Amino acid sequence: MTERTKVALVFGGISPEHSISCLTAASVLGAIDRSRYDVVGIGISKSGRWSQVPLETIAGYRIVDSVAPEVAEPDDDAVWMSTAEGCEVATRSGEALLDVHGVDVAFALLHGPFGEDGTIQGLFEMMGIRYVGCGVTSSAIGMDKQFMRQAFEAAGLPVGPYVVATDLRWRHRRQEVLDEVGQLTFPVFVKPCRGGSSLGIRRVAEPDAVAEAIEYARGFDPKVIIEQGIDAREIECAVIGNPDVPAGCEASPLGEVRVLAEGGFYDYETKYFDEDGAALDIPARLDEETATRIRELACRAFVALDCEGLARVDFFLTPDGEVFINEANTMPGFTQISMFPSLWHASGMSYAELVGRLIDMAAARQVGLR
Repeated sequence: MTERTKVALVFGGISPEHSISCLTAASVLGAIDRSRYDVVGIGISKSGRWSQVPLETIAGYRIVDSVAPEVAEPDDDAVWMSTAEGCEVATRSGEALLDVHGVDVAFALLHGPFGEDGTIQGLFEMMGIRYVGCGVTSSAIGMDKQFMRQAFEAAGLPVGPYVVATDLRWRHRRQEVLDEVGQLTFPVFVKPCRGGSSLGIRRVAEPDAVAEAIEYARGFDPKVIIEQGIDAREIECAVIGNPDVPAGCEASPLGEVRVLAEGGFYDYETKYFDEDGAALDIPARLDEETATRIRELACRAFVALDCEGLARVDFFLTPDGEVFINEANTMPGFTQISMFPSLWHASGMSYAELVGRLIDMAAARQVGLR
């Protein structure tokens, strides 16, 4: 490692969460201590082309008139190289390689498929690049709501009832799926199985509307999960890996998401475009015993998925005190106002300190099997 760690921010991507990734990149860039880290921006356009993006362009990403930012299609493409000196990234212009930069740590700020699901993590592993966040296995399992729940169940963690409609089942055994969903208590939530930011989700109050909601979710992912609605509070916990403590991680204070619209839920529009759609209570109003139990479950979920670096674990807390794990997010929203950094801020860790800690943790991580 050089004295100043060279960090590549990788953002954008081909998933529906492209613009959210751009906003995250702008926030992280603004928080990075430039006296400690040299930064290069690597954007992935919606068509999947990689390019070096000027830092001033990244800094300017924001929502303007309800229009979210995106990575422009490049004139010249970026290439990654594994060299005798380590990893480098450059811009290819014809036969020439320009703007060559060494990379010590990659910070993939990608949400959703092809970024949060183990694919880019596998690229980094193959090239020997240290990177922030979860590895291939935990990223892949954490992205798939079916396999994530199966991992939690195998670890003895509480999850709510659900039904999975794979592409094969839906095409050949549709009525079987609908019959299983009919055994759940309504309302149910129909979701793309491998998506995030609440895109493609519908709340369904009657069985007759399930098939249409599944078809809608299949527009985002051919594999769909149908979850039983639970009358509960939504509690979230941010987790940072720490192999030096027995639990293997540290859990933040807890937060609560309160959707203000009657009958609504924390969907994409509420999260990113409706400032009055939801309230985030930090810390959540909980008794100490319940808060301790949820934080312990968050660490157990982190370990059950073999997470590294960071994750946000979301819970349902019923009126009678029963706790269910809703999901773990291995690359949670990371803008300055997102729940993950806000929860750590409540513990006394600033956004800039959090970004620095994650980069330093990645830089110290060994390459290869861990």
